[in-house]
Amino acid sequence: MALTRIETVNLAELLRQFRELMDAADSADPAVQRLTPDAYPDDARSSRQFRDLTASDLLARRDADAAAVLDSLGAPLAAPDNETAAREEITLSLSADQLEAWLRTLAALRLVIASRLGVTSEDDHDPSDPRYAVYEWLGYRLEMLIQLTE
Repeated sequence: MALTRIETVNLAELLRQFRELMDAADSADPAVQRLTPDAYPDDARSSRQFRDLTASDLLARRDADAAAVLDSLGAPLAAPDNETAAREEITLSLSADQLEAWLRTLAALRLVIASRLGVTSEDDHDPSDPRYAVYEWLGYRLEMLIQLTE
């Protein structure tokens, strides 16, 4: 998979922030709730019990996946100092396990950002808000990864 240097730097920062969210794991945070969905939408008590039993394991797996993606990006990444360096292409070779971690992590990042932006449908979009560009970029990269699995 090919990414530009600036994409890898920005993705690494998103992953660090995501891992901080997993570490804090505030169950009242709507983004965390979105990452640990209701197993029984029509039964609040059963959903709460299920979440209590599974949320920490699920969030730990999400954190481990994010760590694997961060590791696959390589050495600590410094922001490029010019446009030519920013556009430099970096090719990543991903194992099947790494690819799975990437798929799960990019999907989880999109869920967190969607939660923060209030995205509930495809029509929810504010082109003047730069956070939507990140949300859409993650979707694009996720689609590219899915094509690699076909």
